Amino acid sequence: MSRILVLGAGLCGLSTAMLLARDGHDVTVLERDPAEPPPVADAWEEWQRPGVNQFRLPHLMAARWRVEMARELPGVLDDLVSVGGLRANLLALLPAAQRGDWRAGDEIFETVTARRPVLEAVLAKAAAGTAGVTIRRGITVSGLLTEGTRVTGVLAEGGHTLRADLVVDCGGRRSALASWLVAAGARRPVEERADCGFVYYGRHFRSRTGVLPEGRANVLQRHESASILTLPGDNGTWSVALITSGRDRAMRGLRDPARWDAAVATYPLAAHWCDGDPAPGVDVMAGIEDRHRTFVVDGDPVATGVVAVGDAWACTNPSLGRGAAIGLLHAIGLRDVLRDTDAGEHDKLVHGFHDWTMANVEPLYRGTLWFDAHRLAELDADAEGVPYQHGDPRWAFALATFAASLGDPEIARAYQSLTSLLATPDDLRARPGLPEKIMRLGGGAPNYPLPGPSRRELLVAIGD
Repeated sequence: MSRILVLGAGLCGLSTAMLLARDGHDVTVLERDPAEPPPVADAWEEWQRPGVNQFRLPHLMAARWRVEMARELPGVLDDLVSVGGLRANLLALLPAAQRGDWRAGDEIFETVTARRPVLEAVLAKAAAGTAGVTIRRGITVSGLLTEGTRVTGVLAEGGHTLRADLVVDCGGRRSALASWLVAAGARRPVEERADCGFVYYGRHFRSRTGVLPEGRANVLQRHESASILTLPGDNGTWSVALITSGRDRAMRGLRDPARWDAAVATYPLAAHWCDGDPAPGVDVMAGIEDRHRTFVVDGDPVATGVVAVGDAWACTNPSLGRGAAIGLLHAIGLRDVLRDTDAGEHDKLVHGFHDWTMANVEPLYRGTLWFDAHRLAELDADAEGVPYQHGDPRWAFALATFAASLGDPEIARAYQSLTSLLATPDDLRARPGLPEKIMRLGGGAPNYPLPGPSRRELLVAIGD
């Protein structure tokens, strides 16, 4: 089996390490942040991860993530529940009138979720206890060791070198792999980069009674000028986030807790999520980058001996909650490719992983990017006070699917399958009679069918 270096001890890196080690590989995880994970019970209060800019932002694990974890690393889910992680069914969070009676198969929508520090602390403990995994923190990788265009290890600050049969970059959004490759004399991967344009204003809450707020709508609600996330968490906690366009200057008052509170109070289906003890301040995340890297260019790898997984390969706006699930799927794909291809088969491995990526996770990334482009354009049109003119029948179908899901249990499940990464829009369009039903029930609905403030009402609440 192979010696593998995994760069980054975040959710994706730790999951990748455990999957590969369980197959017999010797895996060392290198993490630049020096702090060791504290006991899980203290993770939220004590753990600082400056290398992860979304470490304290709201998180929710998609049902697809839970499905794959239950199949591949079930002990992690058990550990998470044992420390207060929330086992929740995302369909059950909807009002009964929307989802109808419980049906066989609805358990597929179950997830297990927690605040990011708690979740990562559980994964870190599980990885540290996995035979074949070594985690080294406080190691800052500064470049690559190469022989020609084959990567043979990494350089670390202080002049240290670490060699491996394969380097797996799980360095997330801040991955420097492209510049390392160029510095080592390789071609630059083909990169697509753009500011995704969204700004997040989030607050965390703790229950005063131990009971979480009831679900009255989907966890992600689209409204005029803003989307709102209501995300249950671990140990009687939850989070709420408002998501706006970064170009909408009028929304910047949401940085102030009092204005943020006043804004959320205008949303009838979300206001009750503020009935708890809030953490101080408003957590803001902006300047989020959409980035995609292609490591096989014109049929040839830019380098061998190295692959990128999860956000180090492609990342986008996190409001859809897909990043962890896509990263886990990508890690499983690498594990499976390595079952058929030895790490020493350098070209074959890179080509095989590239082909698997393009077939299995590339469509998920492109679908997310497509949705984000429409939603951002819609928010910008709201700010200008004009209707959003798109001319895209797929976007019209997406809006109709959500609108129809509010009154039809079958379509509510279809929509939940989309948001949980359990199905694709093509899957829905292929179901006999379903597209016609969706357009009949939702095609003529208002653009924003949920009750909520107009832009003018929202601005008044913010104090603009």
